[in-house]
Amino acid sequence: MSRNSTLAPTLLTIVAGWGIVATTVVVFLVYRNETDPDKRAILTMGVSLIFIWCVLGGIAMRLARDRLVRLARMLNIDWRVRFVLLCIAMAMLEEAVTTSLTNAAPLFGGVTDAARITASKNYLEVVLFHSVIAFVPMFICWGWLLHRYAFTPAEVVLLFGLNGTLAETLSFGPQNLLQVGMWVYVYGLMVYLPAHTAPTDRSARPVHLRHWILAAFLPLVFVIPLAVFVVVRILLFIWHGVSKAFRLRHSGTAINAPEHRNSSSRPTSDRQ
Repeated sequence: MSRNSTLAPTLLTIVAGWGIVATTVVVFLVYRNETDPDKRAILTMGVSLIFIWCVLGGIAMRLARDRLVRLARMLNIDWRVRFVLLCIAMAMLEEAVTTSLTNAAPLFGGVTDAARITASKNYLEVVLFHSVIAFVPMFICWGWLLHRYAFTPAEVVLLFGLNGTLAETLSFGPQNLLQVGMWVYVYGLMVYLPAHTAPTDRSARPVHLRHWILAAFLPLVFVIPLAVFVVVRILLFIWHGVSKAFRLRHSGTAINAPEHRNSSSRPTSDRQ
């Protein structure tokens, strides 16, 4: 076996080991010291996500991989398009798990809406406006990367997991770097099955260390246009709101002005 073919599985094993240790320590410390029921519920939902998606889901994907890959390859479309569509489907499945856990927060001891692991309790709102919509550019980038470079499925899982870890860190803070053991598998399993559907005989270049570095950061760059679009839409929404309020205020002043003139002319009219 070549060095590249064994490095990714070895790193995934190390990351999994770190995830087990880090999660065990966090669970111990939080359950021992945290009194806020919402924070305890959030931790329980996070551990449940690891068990349902990463452990049970990972085992199910591995057992059904060959059959599912054969079925996926029967789709008579460009394999890159198929890869992106399958990634979207897997991401939506993962968000179905997280949204269900959020809605089950009271079962985990949550007492307010702060006990959640998704931006909303509404599944469609989560996938269309918060999570999956932001993953699509990353999936497209990986479709291009797989077309150009011969990444193995294990490398795709590891590197997309790092993409997700960096995205969580940029969005929610550096503490997510310590949770790399969880995020690598939460995100990596979204692309595990799709990566196996890429043709093995595609004309792609051999992968070297510089390509790993490229793949670790380039998918995040693909998200920038979407982020710019969202920011512009928000600014336009604010601008339209301010402009509308200004016009309403201005038109109200213009309407009241004739009334003042008429009221001042009435005494003269009465006297006549």
